[in-house]
Amino acid sequence: MKRFYRQRKSAANKSSSSKSRKKSKVVAPRPEDDYSLDEKVLRQFDMDMTYGPCIGLTRIQRWERAHTMGLNPPPQIKCLLENDKLI
Repeated sequence: MKRFYRQRKSAANKSSSSKSRKKSKVVAPRPEDDYSLDEKVLRQFDMDMTYGPCIGLTRIQRWERAHTMGLNPPPQIKCLLENDKLI
């Protein structure tokens, strides 16, 4: 009869470890804390649809396109892009 019934392994009968996991005191930084003020301004420019679509264009191309179309993009953005080369 023993062959018909599956044998139980001794590890299956053991209770789980009694150690409780403590929460880590290390807190992951929030993503918005990692960016400088300039990067935040550029991200706002990326999300502002007033200056046209941002897909397929670099930031400087988008700024120049908006400028030629008379959409008056902020000159601060162009200065940031030319000085920092953040494209």
